[in-house]
Amino acid sequence: MNSATVRNLLVRGMLAGLAAGVLALVAAYFLGEPNVDSAISFEEAHSHEHEMEVVSRSLQSTAGLATGVLVYGVAFGGIAALAFCFALGRVGRFSPRATALLLSGCALLAVYVVPFLKYPANPPSVGDPDTISKRTSLYFLMMVLSLLLAIAATILGKRLAPTLGTWWATVVAVAAFATVIGLAYALLPAVNEVPQHFPATLLWRFRLSALAIQAVLWGGFGLLFGELAERQLNPKPATATSGRAVPAAH
Repeated sequence: MNSATVRNLLVRGMLAGLAAGVLALVAAYFLGEPNVDSAISFEEAHSHEHEMEVVSRSLQSTAGLATGVLVYGVAFGGIAALAFCFALGRVGRFSPRATALLLSGCALLAVYVVPFLKYPANPPSVGDPDTISKRTSLYFLMMVLSLLLAIAATILGKRLAPTLGTWWATVVAVAAFATVIGLAYALLPAVNEVPQHFPATLLWRFRLSALAIQAVLWGGFGLLFGELAERQLNPKPATATSGRAVPAAH
């Protein structure tokens, strides 16, 4: 794949990431923000300390949310496009559309779902401010470990395929990934800072909405970028527009 093609795919990846960010922004506004408001209301009702707002809640839930989600969408879209350029043709004989969707699904699993299951998202009123650095470090450690193991599992599956066949090589690679991730879950410290009287239903809704937003973001990117990559790499042949009839082959 030449540099011009990579550059074009990078631009398309960033545009697809931006469009997917818009979809995720809509999901975040209607699914996530109501739960955030409820969590903040709970915190204010049970806290005796009242801090001055540096940024108003209305600005956070509109312009602040939009800026964060859209910038994130563009950034991850560019990175995912470069990963697509490397993966195309190396993970199987898939079309650009299928490769983009497969890559997005694996990225959603490795980058978000696996760390999420160990260290799930919490609303604003959950967590000790003094441990935020530790919690962030543990989350990113889990994310990096999951991503590296996903790459290692892919390499393992490719190397075992000639001997075991594609099906069993995939089964072994997935089992190896799940085993090591399970060990990481067991060995890494747990974090449980949910207040005793925090509503379980609200916590559950918040975490589901966080997962749904990421699914919309990655799923939307996979579909949009797959279509753009397909048109870039496999353009449809131009049809004849002249009124002359094409002679039949003999």
